[in-house]
Amino acid sequence: MNYKMIRNILGWLLLFEAGFMLVPLITGICYGERETLFFAVTMILCATIGGLCAWNKPKDSVLYAREGFVIVSLSWIALSLFGAIPFFISGAIPSYLDALFETISGFSTTGASILSEVESLPKCMLMWRSFTHWVGGMGVLVFIMAFMPLSGGQNMHIMKAETPGPSVSKLVPRVKTTALILYSIYLGLTFIQFILLLCGGMDVFESLTTAFGTAGTGGFGVRNDSMASYSPYIQWVVTAFMLLFSVNFSCYYLLLIGRIKDVFNAELRSFVTIVGAVTLIVTLNVRGLFDTLGEGVRHVAFTVASLISTTGFATENFDAWPELSRTLLVLIMFIGACAGSTGGGLKISRLMILLRGAFNEIGSMIFPRRVKRVTVDGHPVDPEIVRATNVYIVWYMLVFILSLFLISFDQFDLVTNFTAVTATINNIGPGLGVVGPTGNFSGFSVFSKLVLMFDMLAGRLELFPVLVLFSPSTWKK
Repeated sequence: MNYKMIRNILGWLLLFEAGFMLVPLITGICYGERETLFFAVTMILCATIGGLCAWNKPKDSVLYAREGFVIVSLSWIALSLFGAIPFFISGAIPSYLDALFETISGFSTTGASILSEVESLPKCMLMWRSFTHWVGGMGVLVFIMAFMPLSGGQNMHIMKAETPGPSVSKLVPRVKTTALILYSIYLGLTFIQFILLLCGGMDVFESLTTAFGTAGTGGFGVRNDSMASYSPYIQWVVTAFMLLFSVNFSCYYLLLIGRIKDVFNAELRSFVTIVGAVTLIVTLNVRGLFDTLGEGVRHVAFTVASLISTTGFATENFDAWPELSRTLLVLIMFIGACAGSTGGGLKISRLMILLRGAFNEIGSMIFPRRVKRVTVDGHPVDPEIVRATNVYIVWYMLVFILSLFLISFDQFDLVTNFTAVTATINNIGPGLGVVGPTGNFSGFSVFSKLVLMFDMLAGRLELFPVLVLFSPSTWKK
């Protein structure tokens, strides 16, 4: 284990986090808020500790898969521990555990909150909540790799550990260039949404926070009713961009270089089909709850986009919708977005591989001598990816069941507990029952909040980077 290199990268992470806090700092200065001071203090703390850790780059800068997993996990933990400090020392969130819950929820792009009322928070605190979504959406280490050299091609171990999806490939030969391309696309889409929101009458502050929350598919809002009080135009813009940020970013790169035929792959087609089918069924199911068909379509499309993208914004209390609609909405919480997007969930491509592998096994029972490989878009899937997908599902179910059991000691009803775990491990935000669109997670005990914080990090990092921290073999020389 290359501990010195791990320390060095964690140091750079804290230096970058100090830089990230310039965004809420400038916001606080613009609005003349005294809470700006607490961001300045935290920036100094991050810069000091980060500078000490990153001062000397080790001669041995080699990184292997083990180091990649450990670096990613410890980076997200450190990012959250320091990111929670402004909330706590300012008194905006009096309990450090609650501040940490809110911060992990932000960086992991979950959007689950312990706050029952957000409009009274200072603007700089609201900006930091939303900006954590944007930082965590594409991945902070991907950002660092885009702007600083680490250790050559071995950076891929970090990118694979941090980027969501069953497989990650380089868009171009150099990892640094790949990271820069991904963040350029990410920034470009965010800017376009920001401009469109301004055109819809939003002020600069709300346009920025909404764009940050949408881009990271996080869902922290700056109003108590989330997105309900905004105009239909704003809601449609957010709906469109929640879906756009749910698409594999490789598709946008292929579109930019003119490979249009490769853009509409099986995963994207499946995603569009699921969104369209669920929107149609739920619209028909709730048609009597709205004054006009157009209003119903708008709210349903927004809700479906919000949940399948794992953003978590809301315009309606979907917990009050009929059982069929609620069931479908919970199902798409598990499905999630496309691989290589900023969305969470199991991912479309992973489910495609899993289902095709399952059907192949049934065929093998009927024709034992026939050998048929899993294919996607006419290309065979590497058996190692199939194996990794199966293993991931097993661990996902184990973590889910254990988490559900552990939080059940709080004596909430099954729907609340089930959807609380669903909402956190899939990085969605709201669930049903007590944690529905009009509720929050403040009622859970300290222990349950720790479990749910683990689920948020594990879900964002696709389980394995977090799980390897608990393996003794990880720490052996």
